[in-house]
Amino acid sequence: MQAELQNMTHSGRIMFCLITTYVIFAMLLNSVGTVILQVISSFDVSKSGASVLEGFKDIPIALVSFLFASYLPKFGYKNSLLLGTLIVTLTCALMPLLPSFLMTKLLFLTVGISFALVKVSTYSLLGQISATAKIHAANMNLLEGCFMLGVLCGYWLFGLFIEGIAQPLAWLSVYWVLAALSLANLLLLVTTPIVQDKQSEATLDSKNNFSKMLKLLALPFVLTFVVAAFFYVLIEQGVGSWLPTFNNQVLHLSPSMSVQITSIFAAGLALGRLSAGLILRRIHWYPLLMVCIASMDILLVLILPAVATLTPETKITQWHQVPIAAFILPMIGMFMSPIYPAINSAVLSALPRHRHATMTGLIVISSALGGTLGSLVTGFIFDYFDGQSAFYFMLLPMTVLALILTGFKRLLIPNETVLSV
Repeated sequence: MQAELQNMTHSGRIMFCLITTYVIFAMLLNSVGTVILQVISSFDVSKSGASVLEGFKDIPIALVSFLFASYLPKFGYKNSLLLGTLIVTLTCALMPLLPSFLMTKLLFLTVGISFALVKVSTYSLLGQISATAKIHAANMNLLEGCFMLGVLCGYWLFGLFIEGIAQPLAWLSVYWVLAALSLANLLLLVTTPIVQDKQSEATLDSKNNFSKMLKLLALPFVLTFVVAAFFYVLIEQGVGSWLPTFNNQVLHLSPSMSVQITSIFAAGLALGRLSAGLILRRIHWYPLLMVCIASMDILLVLILPAVATLTPETKITQWHQVPIAAFILPMIGMFMSPIYPAINSAVLSALPRHRHATMTGLIVISSALGGTLGSLVTGFIFDYFDGQSAFYFMLLPMTVLALILTGFKRLLIPNETVLSV
């Protein structure tokens, strides 16, 4: 009994470390939309030019995951967490010292590399501390929900440094705060004992480790999942990365208010994922996700026509002047948020634990590529057409995602027990 209690305490401490690490990266990764808005004005960058920041973040995530995910168990999950956190601590400290669009690209490049190390390690450790598939699904939603709380905090943190400041580069001081938080998290990781499953290390003795990532794609339910994850992140990043700019240039909110009101999007993501953790204990994930996608479609169809009629003559600087549509549109995050952790948990639960690191590599790759394309396409449409057209475009990948999830569910049914692959 005492040993079981100690094991639960140890697992809880590891879970806390995973959450705090995820929160730090949430604030950095999802600051892309805020930074896009700021670099357009601070460094005189076009919208299509600023859209490459998503690629500087996501492409390194994909490459590092593809090249090194199978080898991280041997390097050590704790070492990976430490290395990723150390890299972003140093880069955040450099950001206000070397202010430029080039340094901004370098920041997101290193954040992407670091997050690849962190995410593969986090998902693998999550499998070790989750005794059953239901606990795994609940922990996954808790982790991703806290990630969204980090996103929410990030919007307000950046907004505080933008509001009421005349100097165009003063917002970069926010990175001193982020560097300090990263350093504190680094110390927490150093002092937390994390011992990984020996089975995951043993699988690295084979010369065919690298090919195992590709062999997973031979499983139809894995291949379908990869496509579904790609389209989900395309939607999330397409909306999330450009919502601050949409608020500023379409709804005519001030820069600080454009960032702060986007926190509703993050709050919706957090609320949706935390509540989904409870709902998914009682119902299957498929009907919940179909309702979520239908709700996203309805919200866009109802709100975007109303946005087109708004033509304020000056920038909105007072909260009582903000149109209702600006508060309702970000609520799309609440409906999209349960999708990603639910399908991640479904595919990981269908695989043995020693395949979780490899599968996470595929998850990160598909997510990174989807996020990059989503931001680029949205930025292109925004630049050459308008903001409403950019968001109307999201109806297409939403429809595709619903069809893919239907196929994923059918293929997953025979695989809902542990597989030997």
